[in-house]
Amino acid sequence: MAADPLSAEEVRALSIFPLPAATLLPGAVLPLHVFERRYRDLVRDALAQTKTLAVARLKPGFESDYEGRPPVYDVCGAGRILEHREHRDGRYDILLEGLARVRIVRELPPATLYRVVHGEVIHDSVLDAGVAAALETKIRELWGTLGPELPESLRDLGQVIRGVEGAGRLADRLGAVFAGDAELGQALLCEPDPGERLRLVAERLQAQVDALEPTPKSRARWN
Repeated sequence: MAADPLSAEEVRALSIFPLPAATLLPGAVLPLHVFERRYRDLVRDALAQTKTLAVARLKPGFESDYEGRPPVYDVCGAGRILEHREHRDGRYDILLEGLARVRIVRELPPATLYRVVHGEVIHDSVLDAGVAAALETKIRELWGTLGPELPESLRDLGQVIRGVEGAGRLADRLGAVFAGDAELGQALLCEPDPGERLRLVAERLQAQVDALEPTPKSRARWN
């Protein structure tokens, strides 16, 4: 079994960056512009330590308590800061690389302006190889059908998934393509079964293909 991407100490006290419509899947790279005081503090402290933090998605209705500690979904994406740029006024631009799915066990008592949780890493469940192979084949077929409708950078599936090994990583890489779909992103993040993640991706691709059929000249919507 591969070593956990996060240490036990990192998971026991994991700083979270709550966002309304963003998820961080393992293997994905998420650019963030950090301007609020509490999250500037978070990034500063992370850079001084292990560069680890997690992106947690805010639950609907957060607006009324945004300045406080509104509820977040209990599965978040933990990652490490790959690159950062600090502006003169204290703002940051960072690139965050996803490393693991983490379930929030409990939120720790306030000790900083930002929030810290005690979490546990969610490992992938056992994969049905036959199911995964069938879904991978289906995904390749659907991607081929969508090819002309996709942005140029996404037309070659081989390039999109270059360097990816295993069904779980494949599903996460493809899921990151739909970064603008917060609901799909959260569903993929919460799902420990790699085969089920592939099914969710295949469903989304099928919906894109189906949307082309009534009006062949229409363009698939990609975020």
